[in-house]
Amino acid sequence: MTGADIEKLDFGKGDGLLPAVIQHAATGAVLMLGYMNREALRETLSRRRVVFFSRSKQRLWEKGETSGHSLELAEIRTDCDRDTLLVTAWPQGPVCHLGTATCFGDEPLTVGERLAFLGTLEGVIAQRIAERPEGSYTARLFAQGPKRIAQKVGEEGLEVALAAAAETDDKVIAESADLLFHLLVLLKSRGLPLARVVAELQSRHAGKP
Repeated sequence: MTGADIEKLDFGKGDGLLPAVIQHAATGAVLMLGYMNREALRETLSRRRVVFFSRSKQRLWEKGETSGHSLELAEIRTDCDRDTLLVTAWPQGPVCHLGTATCFGDEPLTVGERLAFLGTLEGVIAQRIAERPEGSYTARLFAQGPKRIAQKVGEEGLEVALAAAAETDDKVIAESADLLFHLLVLLKSRGLPLARVVAELQSRHAGKP
């Protein structure tokens, strides 16, 4: 959305306000609901931080103006009737004034949110590799090079297979977690994002009945 798109929106239904659903740009979690008038929307686009119109205070307020927990703007879309906004953002700390990650609590509400942790883990792995904190297994493994990482993936894959053949469900889960972690490290060592693997799976799915 650009500033030129604002006048195309239907502010009339809500007496000059549009409901704005705020969604985490990475996990898809619904963070909160706010309201924007024309000026709040313009300020959001200008500042690249989410600005609302407070119905109780009757003024603009930028999320995090007192707490510092701002919402860094990723994108804004409208619904088909152009009377509701969907705002994707990067939260800089807890979103709710009660200290929770969202205004609907901390627990992920959808399977998609839980799976999105793989993206978070991918970022943690990258951070460990870049900062090399003392005692970091990730940094130590990465430093040993792609061949050693590939060997670990092979070992963990075998552990999953053995657990699936003769161990408990909990053991299968634990070994699968080890495999996924080492696979993410391997992808990082090749400079490949997990998103490319997901895109490949999506492409295969789309091409088959």
